[in-house]
Amino acid sequence: MEKSITLNPIGIVESSITNRDDMPTNGIQAGIRVFPPYVGALERIEEYSHLWILTWFHQAPRDVTTAVPSKVNPLSYRFGVFALRSPSRPNPVALTLVKLDRIQEYTLYVADMDAIDGTLVIDIKPYFEHDTVFSPRTPQISPLSVNALQKTLLKQALTHHGETCPDLLLAVRMALIADKLLGYIKSPDVQVQVYGSTCLADAIQGLCRARLANPARFEFCSSFIKHSIWIKGNRRLSISGVRELDLKAFWGVPDYQIFEVAMEEIE
Repeated sequence: MEKSITLNPIGIVESSITNRDDMPTNGIQAGIRVFPPYVGALERIEEYSHLWILTWFHQAPRDVTTAVPSKVNPLSYRFGVFALRSPSRPNPVALTLVKLDRIQEYTLYVADMDAIDGTLVIDIKPYFEHDTVFSPRTPQISPLSVNALQKTLLKQALTHHGETCPDLLLAVRMALIADKLLGYIKSPDVQVQVYGSTCLADAIQGLCRARLANPARFEFCSSFIKHSIWIKGNRRLSISGVRELDLKAFWGVPDYQIFEVAMEEIE
C-alpha cells in the first residue's frame, strides 16, 4: 500500500481576498485560472451551472482533530474536523460548491468561492442531479448573529427557488422568526403549513427541507393571504404577512411592520 500521495495542481484561485480570516463564510466572486496543460479538460464545462472545486487550503493548520465552527458560531459545540467543513484538518483539502458565471479564455469566473488568492486547485468536478439530497439529517450550526443567519437563509432560499422575488424575501423573514421562536426549522419534528403563492411555498419548503411525504411534514394551500404555520411539539407559531417586501425593506424593516405573529400551546 502506498504511504504517500503526489498531487499536481491543475489551476489557481484568483481572488480579492488574501487572508483566510477575511473570507466570508458564504464565499465571494472569484476566478479559477486553469494551467495550460489542463485546458483540454474544460471542454463542454460551460454546460453546467454549478461545479465542485477541490482546493488545498495552504494557510490552514494541519495539527488539529477537533474544532469549533467559530466563523459561524463561536459558542457552538466542538466537533471532530471530519464532522465539519473546517479548513483546519490533517489534509487541508477543501470542497466548495460554486456557481459558474462565465468562462473567459482559461479562467472560470464563479460565485461563492471560499478560497483565498493563490490557493492551488486540485480538481474540478461537475455538479450532477444525483448530488442533491433534499432533506439530509445535519446538526444545527446556526450563525450567532441575526444578520449572518439572515444572509445564510437568503442564500439557501435563492439556491432552492432560483430567483429573488417579494415572496421569497417574505419566506426568509418568516423562517427567521420561526428559527428564533421554535429552534432549528430543519428538524424532523417541525411541521409546516403554508398559505399563499407557490413562490412563498417553494422558498419556505427549501428553507425547512420539509417533504410532502416520506415523512409528511409540509402542506401547501394556494391563497391570496400570505400565512405560514409552524408546529413543534405542543407549540403552534402563526405568521401572517401584512405587506410586500423589496430588498431594502427586507434588510431594514422590523418584524412588527411586516407580520402578525402569534404563538399558542396545543394539545
